[in-house]
Amino acid sequence: MATTSVFKVAAAHAAPIFMNKAATIKKVISLIEQAANESIKLLVFPETFIPGYPYWTECYPPLKQVEALAKYAEESVVVDKDLSAIQAACKAGAVSINLGISERISDGWTLFNSQVIIDSDGSVLGVHRKLQPTFAERYVWAQGGGHSLRTWPLSLGYNLGGLACWEHTMNGARQALITQGQHIHAGAWPALSTMAGFENIADAQIEALMKAHALTAQVFVITASNYVDDTCLNWMKENLGEQDLVKAGGGWSSVLHPFCAYLAGPHTGTEEKLVEAEVDMSQLGQVKVWIDAAGHYQRPEIIQFGFNSQPLWADEKKGVSVDLNVVERNAKESDDTNGRSAR
Repeated sequence: MATTSVFKVAAAHAAPIFMNKAATIKKVISLIEQAANESIKLLVFPETFIPGYPYWTECYPPLKQVEALAKYAEESVVVDKDLSAIQAACKAGAVSINLGISERISDGWTLFNSQVIIDSDGSVLGVHRKLQPTFAERYVWAQGGGHSLRTWPLSLGYNLGGLACWEHTMNGARQALITQGQHIHAGAWPALSTMAGFENIADAQIEALMKAHALTAQVFVITASNYVDDTCLNWMKENLGEQDLVKAGGGWSSVLHPFCAYLAGPHTGTEEKLVEAEVDMSQLGQVKVWIDAAGHYQRPEIIQFGFNSQPLWADEKKGVSVDLNVVERNAKESDDTNGRSAR
């Protein structure tokens, strides 16, 4: 049951301490503490905020990137080893977070572009692994599976789900979250507009995809993007050489109402801030009167939808029966919530 229908959320429009896991963890904690001081209950971070998005993959020949990629693996996050201080900060501040990480599997080298969901009591609710790494990302991260394509029940009483970057172009992935009773969406992005060829189109793409999901899913959408700063550019220059394909700045962060009105932002560029807004979840009922993608807009006699939620990777197969119970409970709670909203 929801504890309140009105609360503050925010997108962290920020840059990591590039390629420095320990320092960026400290920055995450500082941002959580700032959010707590501002009475923010849910904070969304950009894509792979720890240890930073590997922009060099777009800038240099693959064979010149081997050492950089090995270093990236070292600085990536092992969920069950590296997050205790962040969990403690969430508990101390009563703040839930959706944190973009480059995830490294325990006792291995395989990486995933992931979002880890930590509740306000400090517990790790789960991890979503990006289904399809894009373009040059494919030699950094492995593919996620349907088992992590989930919504997670926050202690606030609402289901949070998230996707990363162009994963939002996968209509089936978005529909999977809809069918699991999503209420709030965490959209995680890098600074696309800083990349050569994307300067004039990236922000329009992000805006279009985020608004499309807000309306078609009838959810509040929190979009968090990093920006490229000098620590990122200098690291690439010192470790890989000169490049002119990625520049400073960028990012697009906002909070959207299900009917696509801006509740905060959009905010772009190198000014670091928490893009925050108050959301009123009771307004979902008024939206659902028009469109209910989890209800009367499904038209299941015409359009059938399904996805494979079975675990793909070995570490996902541990505790699978418990995980599937969570999915089933989410679906039931979604039905109950939709019924209450309609009334």
